[in-house]
Order: sequence, then C-alpha cells, then structure tokens
Amino acid sequence: MLKKLRVGISVILFTLIAFYFLDFAALMPDQFHWLARIQFVPALLSGSFIILTVLIVLTLLFGRIYCSSVCPMGIYQDIVAWIAKKTAKKRKRYKFSQAKNILRWSVLGIAVITFFLKIPSILALVDPYSAFGRIITNVFRPVYMAGNNVLEAIFTSFGNYTFYKADVMIISISSFIIAIITLLAIGYFAWKYGRTFCNTICPVGTILGFLSKFSLFKVRIDTDKCNMCGVCATKCKASCIDSKNHAIDSSRCINCFNCLGSCHEGALSYAPYARKKAPSDSKAAADNSKRQFLTTALTTAVTVPAVMAQDKVNNILSGNKVPTRQTPICPPGAQSAEHLLSHCTSCHLCISRCPSRVIKPAFMEYGLGGIMQPVMTYDKGFCNYNCTVCADVCPNGALLPLSKDQKHMTQIGRVQFVHDICVVVTDNNNCGACAEHCPTQAVTMVPYEAGEGLTIPHINPDICVGCGGCEFICPVRPHRAIFVEGNAVHQTREAFEVEEKKEVEIDDFGF
Repeated sequence: MLKKLRVGISVILFTLIAFYFLDFAALMPDQFHWLARIQFVPALLSGSFIILTVLIVLTLLFGRIYCSSVCPMGIYQDIVAWIAKKTAKKRKRYKFSQAKNILRWSVLGIAVITFFLKIPSILALVDPYSAFGRIITNVFRPVYMAGNNVLEAIFTSFGNYTFYKADVMIISISSFIIAIITLLAIGYFAWKYGRTFCNTICPVGTILGFLSKFSLFKVRIDTDKCNMCGVCATKCKASCIDSKNHAIDSSRCINCFNCLGSCHEGALSYAPYARKKAPSDSKAAADNSKRQFLTTALTTAVTVPAVMAQDKVNNILSGNKVPTRQTPICPPGAQSAEHLLSHCTSCHLCISRCPSRVIKPAFMEYGLGGIMQPVMTYDKGFCNYNCTVCADVCPNGALLPLSKDQKHMTQIGRVQFVHDICVVVTDNNNCGACAEHCPTQAVTMVPYEAGEGLTIPHINPDICVGCGGCEFICPVRPHRAIFVEGNAVHQTREAFEVEEKKEVEIDDFGF
C-alpha cells in the first residue's frame, strides 16, 4: 500500500513538473509555479521558511519523503531503474555498499563555499531540481516542440488548426551539452546502481539524509523474524540494507518501500523506531566532525569577500570598432547581477516560460560563476512591456515578483544609438522602426539635416526600460545601430508624458 501511494504521488508530481517546463503554449497557468517553490534549494534561497519547515518536519517524521516523491530528479532515477529492471535479461539485483560519507559531505561543503564566493554554477550543477529543469528545457523541450510541429502539419492538412508551428532551436550550446552530460551520467548510474546520485553527490540528499537519521518513522528490521536471506538488500535502490548485520542506513534510505513487499518473513516494517542502544563513541565523534565541518565551511564562506568586476560602456568609435553591449541585461526582477548570482541555480524555468523567448542561458556574460544563468537577448524578440511571467515563476527569489506598474518603471538597461551606421545616415533612407516599437517614447524621430524629408532617431535613455524593442527591429547588421546597454544594478526610469492626440474635425472629404 505504501509503495503504491508513493508511486502514485511521484508520477503525478513528475508529470506536472516536466510538462510545466515543456509547455511552450502556456496551457498550464503560471500559478503552477508552486511546483518549483516546494523544491528544497529554491525554498532555501528564496527564504520560504514555511516550505522549508514543512520539508524538514516531514523528514524528521517520515524520513526522506522529499527525495522519494517530490524531487523530480529522484523520480527520474526511479524511472530509469524501472526500465532497467523490465528490460534486463536476468533479474536486477542491488547489493549493500558502504556509505561514501567523505564524498557526500565534501560535495556539500564545496557547493556551499563556492556559492558564498559568488560561483553559483557549482551548486547549479549538483542541485537536483535545477539539473532536472535544464535537462527538460535544453534537451526534451526542442523534441517536444518538433513533435508539435509534426502534429501541426498533419492536422493542418485536414483543415484543423488546433496546433500552431513553433520555432525549434537549441537556445544555448553550452547549456545543451551540460544538460546532455547530466542526463546521461545520472541515467547511467541509476541504470547500474539505483539511487547513486542521491546518496553520493546530491547536496539535498546529504542534508535530508542527516536529518532522516533522527526521523520518527523508519524502515526497521525485526531481528527475531529475519533469517538473513538478503532478498531485501537486492531490492534496495539506495544500497543501504546490510542484511547480514540486521542494519539499515537510514541516512541513505529514500523510502521507496521496495523492500517491504520482498520480505516473506514479515521482518521489515515502516514504523516508529525505538533506539535500543546508544551510539558508539566513534559514531558520535563522526557526527560531531560532520557538524564541525559544516560550521567551519559556512563560517569561511561568509567571511571571504566576493569581488566582481564591472565593465563600462565605451561609446567612442575607433576605426571600424562599433559600440556593442558591454554589460549583460538581467531579466526584470533580478535587481542586479550580484543579486542574481546570489540566488539563481539556473533551473531555466524563466527561460522555458518566457512567452517572448528573449531569455537564454548565459555563457560567459556574467563571468565563470554565472554560466547557465538567465540573460536577456533581443536577436529573436523583445521583452513584452506588460509581461511579468519570468519574475512570477522564479522559485529561488533570484527574480523578485513585479506588478505591471513596477515593471513599467524598472529600467533593466538604457538605449544607445550608433549614429554612423544607421540606415538614415548610410543609405539616406527613412526607417523609424525603432521609434515605432518603443513603448516609452525613449526613441523618437527628429528631422535629419543631411537630407530633406529625412528623420533620424533621437534617444532619451532616462525614460527607457530596456525592453529591446528598438534593438530587435533594427535592420542594421551585423551590429545594430540601436541597442540596449545593460544596467549592472536595475534603476527606476523617469516618467514620460504621453503625447495628447488632437482631434481634427473635417467638414468634407479631403479629396
């Protein structure tokens, strides 16, 4: 019964989380962002103490329920292990192995220290939720969109327009490669050894594993009934059952409950565990050393200063050198690149949910520490003036929620105009597309003295929001004649006055 309940909950949550990333047509409302907010690392970074408290209390009561049924990466490993079991020529058997405690705590310590040193890419690589999000966004989402296009072609041929064609693309080569490696590596170990990633690399598994040692309910062995046949150990994906010594490493048990149904003697049960003997001195010393290690790591990380270099915009033309963006543009709600680096684990939920497709994974725009974090690009579109989706769905607090009015006053970048390469100057042709796409009148057209009837863009960066409408529509290549320079720290733009349109009365036709 317990196993069926766990499997049912796991399948529902896994399906919802995966489809929330895949859903380019926004069939699932943005309110489903709670699926991301109940994940451990996002709740920790966003300061969601209620969710953290619930997860910790559940662990102290029932063990690693989160790892078993809530974490999508854990469920992915279960799916791989199940496929391996069904396709194996001979029965799949696991066996007990000693805990890799040095590796587990070392990975956790490195992830914590590097995060405080403003190198969040390390934590992003090992955080299970973020790794799963990158896999779905960068690997499976293009496949899903390609499948949609196949259905669109079939349905359209019959006059049914239920589906519409979507642009299929790999949004970032570097993130795609990292996602592929993560998918194959974790999948391989899950195929061969079960929940290896959870009990050797995953920092969430290490933390919750430590707490689960004190949980009220545990899988326990009745030594009077156990005949040491070892069948339970062969079913344990966590490799934590030592049947010879009647011992279960509860710090690694992920509550899959596979062992309960395998015991023909009824020696296994999931019940409150009564400690029969005090821990040995060596075990107590090991636990104390773990606590001291964590305390030392956190203290060191907090006291080490972080230094970030800020590039400045160079607007001086020198020979063939054309001014281009020097400071990356952080998505609305990020407040600053430093805030983004301090909270983002690159789960790519904002990237997958952005309706304008203007957020992509960074490569080196933020430096080495900001690889895979979201950055704005305007080569394929521009940021919708009234859209706040990315900030609404962010589970980490890296993008803080914005109302539409707040979004309208937030300046994520400032417009820059390169006069000498504008088509008005080079071709003596009117354009004005940039001004037509500006929602705040930061770009307007004024008379151009070099040609009769010509107008040329005039910019007012103080009222610009940095949406990129002007940059996207500019026809000049390879460098745009007008572009948005990012603000290292987001600003509040100045208000602008909407020009009043005067009504003209016409008594008769004008021709």
